[in-house]
Amino acid sequence: MSPELGFGVAAAVLVALMAISVLRMAIGPTVADRAVALDTVNTLVVTTMVLLGAATGLVVLVDVAIVYALLSFVGMLYIARYLEGGLK
Repeated sequence: MSPELGFGVAAAVLVALMAISVLRMAIGPTVADRAVALDTVNTLVVTTMVLLGAATGLVVLVDVAIVYALLSFVGMLYIARYLEGGLK
């Protein structure tokens, strides 16, 4: 199997997993379930960006993925604090 095909298959699997997580976010019975699904989608987006950066040789995609992961982490902290009732 060629490396390009392998990267394409891996990216397709990650996109399918994102779709499942988005579905879980839509039907999650509680807000906490939706927050976990959103965090999962963010993690899969970062993974996909790193994978595509490795496939294309564009280092800037890895840099963008790192910044996106940091912003996602901070956003999840705010969501968790809001769910605990800390933000008013």
